[in-house]
Amino acid sequence: MDRLLSMRVFQRVVDDGGFAAAARALNMSPATVTRLFGDLEQHLGARLMQRTTRKLALTAAGEVYLLRVRSILNEIDDAESAVGTSTQELQGTVHVLASPVLASYFLAPHIANWRRQHPKVALEIAIDPFPQRRVDEFDVTFMAVDEEYDGNVVARPLATTEWILCAAPSYLQRRGTPRLPQDLQHHDFLKFPRQQGGGISNRRLRLLPISYPGEPVEVDMPVALQSVSMDLLYRATLDGAGVAVLSRLLVAPHLASGALVHVLPDWIHGRLTVYAAVPSRKLIPARTRAFLNFIGDLMTERTVHTPGA
Repeated sequence: MDRLLSMRVFQRVVDDGGFAAAARALNMSPATVTRLFGDLEQHLGARLMQRTTRKLALTAAGEVYLLRVRSILNEIDDAESAVGTSTQELQGTVHVLASPVLASYFLAPHIANWRRQHPKVALEIAIDPFPQRRVDEFDVTFMAVDEEYDGNVVARPLATTEWILCAAPSYLQRRGTPRLPQDLQHHDFLKFPRQQGGGISNRRLRLLPISYPGEPVEVDMPVALQSVSMDLLYRATLDGAGVAVLSRLLVAPHLASGALVHVLPDWIHGRLTVYAAVPSRKLIPARTRAFLNFIGDLMTERTVHTPGA
């Protein structure tokens, strides 16, 4: 049994959610992927995944083994990258985790430029609405977290911005423009769960005066839509579905064009920082460091040219 290949197959089956998808990604036949996976389980003497007709799920042993496999494969990739560095050209793969919004609006537009600069460094980007829980699994994790976040991670701040209330002009023409926080009780809230706590029945929205000091205000606001997809909420806001709490950094172009309106500009929901977090291991591969610097420069430029970001 080629143990290293079997480990790569195992990781790919988990990451891609199935044997057929892993086979396509690895350019193997499904039968080969299934055989290698089975050989690995037989070698370990443990079942790594529970298979049903509808889905695959890691067993407790599989979860523990996956963490070790990721670490081992990362070390192997790092060793290969070190050889590549000696030839003055970076190579290998940077394994990235990001929230959906950061992946779509801050990473995706710059991938082509990254590839022009580093054609032998591939990016593998996974998506999670709450990426801060999985920092140790990836080379670099991009996340936007509130001021209260106190994670024990090694992180580089990229930009600081604010959560602000936004709505489309068409919505405000139809429902009226709030002048005071209390006016929001008559408007539809497009809610991201972490911004309000609890379930959809929790109607409380907490606002802070943008100029400190000042007392926070809580408002009852009917929830019309709730989703962990910030992209869905963002697009629904653009289409006039209601009022949403969005990142000023994200919506700056739409505020400038008039596609969105900053509602209650004297109030914010809070402040957040965009971080690039890396695992606690000491060695950061050269390719990962290059990608961090690349994105860091872009975010610095974007913040400088975005008033109020």
